[in-house]
Amino acid sequence: MKIPPVKGTRDFYPEQMRIRNFIIDGWKAASLRNGFEEYDGPIFEHLQMYQVKSGDEIAEQLFSLTDRGGRELAIRPEITPTLARMVNQKINSLPRPIKWFSVPRLCRAERPQKGRLREFFQWNVDIIGVDDPLADAETIFCALDYLLQVGLTANDIVVKISSRKMLAQVLEAIGIEQKQLESVYAVLDKRNKVPDETFEQMLKGCIGDSAKRAQVLGVMSIKSLEEIASVVKMNDRLAPAIDDLKKLFETLGVMGVGEFCEFDIGIVRGLAYYTGIVYEIYDKGAELRAIGGGGRYDDLLKTFGGPAIPATGFGIGDCVLEILLAKKGLLEKQSSGGKRIDCFVAYAAEQFKSKAVEITAGLRRKKISADFSYKGGNLGKQLKEASSQNAAMCIIIGSEIENGDLVVKDMVTGEQRTVKEDEFFASL
Repeated sequence: MKIPPVKGTRDFYPEQMRIRNFIIDGWKAASLRNGFEEYDGPIFEHLQMYQVKSGDEIAEQLFSLTDRGGRELAIRPEITPTLARMVNQKINSLPRPIKWFSVPRLCRAERPQKGRLREFFQWNVDIIGVDDPLADAETIFCALDYLLQVGLTANDIVVKISSRKMLAQVLEAIGIEQKQLESVYAVLDKRNKVPDETFEQMLKGCIGDSAKRAQVLGVMSIKSLEEIASVVKMNDRLAPAIDDLKKLFETLGVMGVGEFCEFDIGIVRGLAYYTGIVYEIYDKGAELRAIGGGGRYDDLLKTFGGPAIPATGFGIGDCVLEILLAKKGLLEKQSSGGKRIDCFVAYAAEQFKSKAVEITAGLRRKKISADFSYKGGNLGKQLKEASSQNAAMCIIIGSEIENGDLVVKDMVTGEQRTVKEDEFFASL
């Protein structure tokens, strides 16, 4: 009986694994380049940890289980709660700012669709302990640093930026009560994700007053920070939120990535824990769901029993990103070409096989990727095998070995030379 993979998961054959490694290695390199340190946590946590952050309904959106000790656990659907727990455990000994990143494997019990699977990898980058838009700018820059490195340009991607703090003040100014804000945020977050008619019905469900609904729609049509003053009266709470956004855009310009960023008041982010600047990264044609997103979450550590510490960060999943990179032709090199090694060791006759194994092991101890043929056979077949593995060099072992010589063939130019074995290894 053939058993298929679980729906919403992926098998990573070598060709897919090359793409996965290309993406994840790039994430890690960009994180380290930007001064972040790597961390990780367990694949499952207490279910209560996710309920604290998102309520009881979260249990329907993740894979939960009861262990043999009767404890309610969940496979992690995200890593930010784990980050908060870990930081709280050592809050007095960790030097600040805390600049950490992680590339966890996550699972969510949702309907698989394009760009969204039940199991995926996500790049998380966070800065804890800095109450300044400069920290938000640095996380956005880190994300763009990676995206530029893989070949995307300002013609391909855009970072849409807004502020929950600013939006809260604007909505309260037009009569939306504070207790309504979370439900209104949840609806506004769906504005560009559902048909207009559906969005209007959802908005009607949380704002009964038609005049207020019209005002909310008017607010959501604002295209620039300067327009806000024409819609609502500036006050001592709204002005600082707008100033934070202005400082953020100014800093992103100084960092040289201003052309990638734009203000979009419709960026709300669905998660309740965001408190200030929020952003999402999209393909320029808006044909895909968000590549990633993040923002400021200054109250999260306090929610998990820790002190009130400012924090900001983002997450980028591999699913939508891979679709975009493939569409732009930026994965062709990674998905083609197959195995690549530095050196293939061929032997002219069975009597030299043991020597081939010895040479191969010697190369590997020198940190050089090397392989040989199990079957052997004539040199022509072995050279074809070397080519199929994209070997840069082939060492041919034959009767010359009796004099301590190796034949070294450059697989690109076809040039051959004879060199003493000891001299060859010494040159490495």
